[in-house]
Amino acid sequence: MKENVILDKSFDFSLSIIKLYKFLLEKKEFVLSKQLLRSGTSIGANVNEATAAQSKADFIAKMSIASKEAREAKYWLLLFQKSQMVEFDYSKHLKEIDEIINIITAIVKTAQQNKC
Repeated sequence: MKENVILDKSFDFSLSIIKLYKFLLEKKEFVLSKQLLRSGTSIGANVNEATAAQSKADFIAKMSIASKEAREAKYWLLLFQKSQMVEFDYSKHLKEIDEIINIITAIVKTAQQNKC
């Protein structure tokens, strides 16, 4: 079976976000951590849905949603980092999400160019 880099990266990121979410709960952060959990795990779900798209337009739509969710997850990570609400080194997560955003952006652009 052919390797799907973005599928693997988004799944691994989801696992990483789940671990971070558990850590944030231990630190008594319940509100923003839930937002991060939702957006961070939604990326992989939408990428996975895109692999079963019914059309090129459906594929682009699902991957675009994954892109939006990735950007939202990055927002929450930056908010945690800058606010220092919970002291933690978020740099690994920020690096991962930047890679995911770059890959998804390239996929969407290529798909849109090859649409015709």
